[in-house]
Amino acid sequence: MSDRPSPASYLSELFSLEGRVAVVTGGSSGIGRAVAGALGRAGASVVVVARRAAELAAAVRELEGHGCRAAAVSADLGTREGVARAAEEAAAAFGEPDILVNSAGVNLRPAMGELGDEVWDATMAVNLEAPFLLGRRFGPGMAERGFGRLIHISSQQAFRASLTSGAYGVSKAGLVALARSQAEAWSPRGVTANTLVPGFVMTPLNARVSADPELVRTLAGRTLTGRNGLPEDFAGAAVFLASPAAGYVTGQSIFVDGGFSAH
Repeated sequence: MSDRPSPASYLSELFSLEGRVAVVTGGSSGIGRAVAGALGRAGASVVVVARRAAELAAAVRELEGHGCRAAAVSADLGTREGVARAAEEAAAAFGEPDILVNSAGVNLRPAMGELGDEVWDATMAVNLEAPFLLGRRFGPGMAERGFGRLIHISSQQAFRASLTSGAYGVSKAGLVALARSQAEAWSPRGVTANTLVPGFVMTPLNARVSADPELVRTLAGRTLTGRNGLPEDFAGAAVFLASPAAGYVTGQSIFVDGGFSAH
């Protein structure tokens, strides 16, 4: 009889998240929901943070339907007080998290010449300041325990201007720099920080563009796969970055874009 370990046990050693706790902001829809489901099905206990109670409840039901341990926190990440409250409620659910995924975002895209203080402030608060504040709250504890994963959902607009990037592109570029700074601070103690970079993905956040069939076809034509992204395309990459297998991957931007950035 062979003593060779089974493929399942080897894959579990590489990628299992059993015993880990994950917090996913924006986890009630789009990419965040797909990532929350993937982390839960890989073994993590998942806390989903978002604004709308009905969508949160649906996300938790979906996770529990897959046998996952899940909880929801309804919060407004547009204020520092809201972020602080969300962090404490999230940690109270299953304990201090080992994995933080920042997927919550606002996609307000007025032309640069029409970009006012209100849109700028709202965009930076949710898209950049909340990830910084949550990282500051959870990162040191991860470092003390010797394991942590910080994953930010960035955008093509972090690297190239298109479709009126405006404040949105600036905020997403900030996430790339934030991950590098977090990696510098905490990776020597086992905490990695990376960004996932989508191309155009058919999600509620992109409803404005999705409503234009010709533009949707044009964007698909700019990929190497011939199609636009779907939320589930991010499941494997998120599990990889959250897993033990990615312990030597930090400060990086991983493009999950069907070759959009290479075309």
